[in-house]
Amino acid sequence: MSEVIKFEVNKDNVAILTLNDPGKLNALSLDMITQIHTKIKDINEGKTTARCLVITGEGKGFCSGANLVDNPGSTDFSKLDMGAALNSHYHPMLIDLKNLNIPFITAVNGPAAGAGCSLAIFGDLVYASKSSYFYQAFKFIGLVPDAGSTYVLTRKIGMARAMELSMLGEKLSSEKALSWGLINNVFDDASFMTEVMQIAAEIASGPTVAYRLMRKLYWDSLSNDFETQLSAESAAQTIAGKTEDCYNGVISFLQKKKPDFQGK
Repeated sequence: MSEVIKFEVNKDNVAILTLNDPGKLNALSLDMITQIHTKIKDINEGKTTARCLVITGEGKGFCSGANLVDNPGSTDFSKLDMGAALNSHYHPMLIDLKNLNIPFITAVNGPAAGAGCSLAIFGDLVYASKSSYFYQAFKFIGLVPDAGSTYVLTRKIGMARAMELSMLGEKLSSEKALSWGLINNVFDDASFMTEVMQIAAEIASGPTVAYRLMRKLYWDSLSNDFETQLSAESAAQTIAGKTEDCYNGVISFLQKKKPDFQGK
C-alpha cells in the first residue's frame, strides 16, 4: 500500500491530513480511504495530540472524486456492485469522522467533485479558495450522489438547491457556494492555507471537550425532536461544566483575562 495521504500534527496541536495523489487530482482510492480512516481512528483513540483536524488536498485540487479505475478488470457491469465500496470503506470512515472527538475543517483548495465534494462539505467549518468549485458530477456517469451528499446538502442548502446541484451537475463556484450557505468563507488562493491554519490554531486552543459535545449536539439535532434536544443539551452541559476548561474559563471571565484552555 503506497502512502496516498500525508499526516502531521503541528506545534499548535492542529492535525493536517492531506490527500496526496496530485497526479490523479487526489482521487479517492480504497487505499486512500483506508489510510484516512486509520488516522481518524488514531485521533479518536487519543493516539495524537491533535485538538483540531484540517483536511485538504495536495497540488491543484482538493479531490476529483472516487478513483473509477480502483478495481479494474471486469467489464460486465451487470456484475458490478457500485455500493459495495461505500459499505465496506466509505461509510465506516464517514461515521467515525462524523463522531470525531475534535473539530475539523475542510480546506478546499481547488476542484471538489463527486465523493470529493461530499468530503469537502462534511467539515464542521468549510473554507474554500477563490479558484475552487464544488461539482456533483455523479449524473454524468449515471450514478447518484453518495458519501453523505444527500444528507448534508439538503440540510445545508435545502431541497431545491440540492436537487439543482445534483440534477443539472453544474460547477458551483466558491463564491456562489458561500452565498448559498454551503461553506463558511472564501479566501484568496495566495493566502488560503495561512488563513485556514490561523483559524485552526484558534480552535485547537479552545475547550476541546466542549467542542466534542457541541459537535454531537448539532449532529443529533438533525433528527431529535425539541424536547429530546433540550435534554441532550442539559446532559452535555453537565459534562462540560465539570471540566478543567470550564473552571478555567469561568475564573478567567471573572478576572477579565483570556482563558488558557488545556483541552481537559
